[in-house]
Amino acid sequence: MDFSCRQRLITLKPLKLNIKEPYIPDKNSEKTPEWQKTARYDSKLYGRYGSASGISPESLWPSHKQLESIIAEENEWHPPLEEMLKNIEAREKEETEKRLAREKLIADNMAKMPKMIADWRKEKHEKKRKLKEEKARRARLLAEAKERFGHAVDPRSSKFLEMVAEIEKEEKKKKKLLKRRLRMEQVGAPVTPPSAAS
Repeated sequence: MDFSCRQRLITLKPLKLNIKEPYIPDKNSEKTPEWQKTARYDSKLYGRYGSASGISPESLWPSHKQLESIIAEENEWHPPLEEMLKNIEAREKEETEKRLAREKLIADNMAKMPKMIADWRKEKHEKKRKLKEEKARRARLLAEAKERFGHAVDPRSSKFLEMVAEIEKEEKKKKKLLKRRLRMEQVGAPVTPPSAAS
């Protein structure tokens, strides 16, 4: 604390109340401000000057209506101890249930973890295998295109795309024929090639 603050604290004088001749506002006068005519100001005057203020203490008590509103407000904002304890117990019970549910979920997920990791690894290997197959297929198609056309072909060219469509069509025919042959073998009927049948 610096010197100027100490000096101010020392120079402050206590409030002098004139108890012998207190200022009591005239409530009937027009010059008296409205806030000095209120019951709140009366209670302040009685608190400061006591019976010398000329205010009867009975008038300071709240009316039945005011008392009911005060009790209702107190019940709303300051519930009884038993109710507060019930609320705390209910809140703690709810928090415990939430925590137990979360712990159960975590435990279930941890139990599933090895399978999830295995599935993830399997999926990763499958993606790698498909990527390798796609690269091999692309290389095979490029080599076949080079063999057919006698030079390297751009994979985006129309010639290459037509050739790929033609090869895919041939592969579909082969797969269809193979399926038909397998079905016929299961039934036991003789297999006739499609060229001979048509």
